[in-house]
Amino acid sequence: MVGTTLTQIRTHIESLASDDGTYELVCGRTGERPVPVDGLRFEDRETAEAAARAARKYRSALRRYDPNVPYYDLIVSEHDSHSGFGGATATAEGWATAGATPGLPEPPCDLGTDAGGRTECAADGDRSERVEFCHRVAAAVFEALVDADHRAVETAVMDAYFDLAETMSSADDLCLRLLESMATALHVHLASAEQADVLERAASNLASRPDATKTLAATLAEMERLDLVESYTCSAWRSGPDATTRAAELTLEGYALSAREGRLPVLPVVLELYRRTSSWRPVSLHVTSTEGGWHATLSVSSASSAVGLASVPIHEHAAD
Repeated sequence: MVGTTLTQIRTHIESLASDDGTYELVCGRTGERPVPVDGLRFEDRETAEAAARAARKYRSALRRYDPNVPYYDLIVSEHDSHSGFGGATATAEGWATAGATPGLPEPPCDLGTDAGGRTECAADGDRSERVEFCHRVAAAVFEALVDADHRAVETAVMDAYFDLAETMSSADDLCLRLLESMATALHVHLASAEQADVLERAASNLASRPDATKTLAATLAEMERLDLVESYTCSAWRSGPDATTRAAELTLEGYALSAREGRLPVLPVVLELYRRTSSWRPVSLHVTSTEGGWHATLSVSSASSAVGLASVPIHEHAAD
């Protein structure tokens, strides 16, 4: 039985996947593989169709939290490493059985590439990976707030979101402002320990990554890939006062989220750190302004309790 939460639905979809499967799901209009089926293959067409139904349920659940989550017409496609869909060949049969929106033309649009070499639809199917990432983060945090019974925070974020939606036409700008509002609401309404608990829960609602020695570099590289930062640097970890703490220096140039009332919203960065490691938790992020960006000293601990860092104060001087 498929569950009703994002985590339950995603777990069900992943249980249907097969590493050596020959079928996958793509959007028939754009060729994209949206969350939660990105990178998954399925053993046969029937299993892929079941995954498509669950994926539509997943994205419908996302819209409970964010009405502007993009719509995709998922079709079952046979994997082909040489096809124009970047590994999938869409078929008329797949289009019909996956339940594409009635009235759309059967052949998918011609696909080209954008300036970064990513596939895009020559008509109107261009979707930003950054927008998709922001929707995914927002939904994970919303679900965590519900699970932790922080209804007042959930309401505050939704009120801010609808106010923004009435005045902004750009989906890209809207999703960034949503993350800023969400980070601010977590800071204003929740104590540090409550924030940390919400971030832990939200990270568990996202697909996990194995622990790695280069967790920070991998996190920042992902932020750069998603155009949340234009460029970054990060130092090697240095040992703290004892073996359970360590720190690193980092810079962010062209960070997409804006400072608010003397604080910098770092929700997507910190949540990505949570997602990528279970052994080290952020306990401090000391931020100062630089020309064109930000400098930060990140401290993590393998023993201390995590600290809520959705939004952090901007200091005048770098940490000692």
